[in-house]
Amino acid sequence: MKKLLILPFVLLLMTAIDSQAQIFNTSLTLTVRDDLGNAIEGATVKIYETEADYLAETNVVIEDVTDKKGVVKFKKLEPKSYYVIARKDDMDNAGGGEQIGQLEEGKFNKATVIIQ
Repeated sequence: MKKLLILPFVLLLMTAIDSQAQIFNTSLTLTVRDDLGNAIEGATVKIYETEADYLAETNVVIEDVTDKKGVVKFKKLEPKSYYVIARKDDMDNAGGGEQIGQLEEGKFNKATVIIQ
């Protein structure tokens, strides 16, 4: 009889664990700065899955614009490495730091991109 009483609690615990995994999506917070360390507001940031897409600037995974603190947040990403282009006026990050390392699954990942 005790085993039957424990079963509902085990099922409830398994549901809670599954729900918690869904709450914490893999995300990426990017800060865009110039070569002096100043935050760049209004920079367009595009993320690509492959180097070929990055080089051809096709098949953008997601795109957004930085806020007044130079920050842009991307949610619900796959835990993998991405290529990034950040641009504002005549500045971009070409030639330095185009690839973001492997994102940790279920974590709030952070990176900084320097444009010049």
